[in-house]
Amino acid sequence: MLFFIGLGLYDEKDISIRGLETIRAADEVYAEFYTSHLIGASVQDLEKIYGKKVNILSRNEVEENPSWLINAKDMDLAFLVGGDPMISTTHLDLRLRAIEMGIKTRVIHSSSIVTAISGLTGLQNYRFSRSTTIPFPYTSRGNRVVPETPYNVLKENLERNLHTMLFLDIEDTRYMTINEGATLLLETAESFDDESLKDQLSIGIARAGSEQATIKADILENLRKFDFGDPLHFLIVPAKLHFMEARALLVLAEAPQDVTDKAIY
Repeated sequence: MLFFIGLGLYDEKDISIRGLETIRAADEVYAEFYTSHLIGASVQDLEKIYGKKVNILSRNEVEENPSWLINAKDMDLAFLVGGDPMISTTHLDLRLRAIEMGIKTRVIHSSSIVTAISGLTGLQNYRFSRSTTIPFPYTSRGNRVVPETPYNVLKENLERNLHTMLFLDIEDTRYMTINEGATLLLETAESFDDESLKDQLSIGIARAGSEQATIKADILENLRKFDFGDPLHFLIVPAKLHFMEARALLVLAEAPQDVTDKAIY
């Protein structure tokens, strides 16, 4: 059987008891940390609490050539991911492949940034629309390219008066900061002659799940200058606020009063 086990938000202590028991009983343990990462724990920290070797998989070994998957026909395999297992479509694809191979699967859920947002910020969960990822720029034919999809998704959501979750890119051990993400959004907005995004209320979250978590709300132009410290970072751009959401951001995210007042519908 193949077990998809969520590790939670921050470190080795975030896992559920059921997840921990399943890992300890598994024949082999695998993990991927390119879709998310437990910043507060090393692989050695995980192995110490599990009492098992954790085999770290590359993107290719998960998405293109998951040859290790065949072992789940005769053994119990634990596949570990940061956050909750099925937030990423990559994990759903892997589960469907396993089922098509005749392998039984089971998902053991955990907390993720998607489920933690409401508690961290006070934003109402039913008001979120399509999420997106801000990727690092890339080079094509010698030119620097900043993908426009995050900006387009954000503008569509704002037009519908819905909040937007913006995941920030991870490349190996490079983690996009809120400052970089905000700058890329504003750069794209400038290419569309859109000045409105500078004054758009936004929320930055750093190290969710830790005792040193930082939650800060302000206009996007100011957020890109704020020091959020160590990763992981996450960015939210809310639409118009219910008065309870506005009150929550004042208390939980140190939002400026004048900014939240303008954002209330």
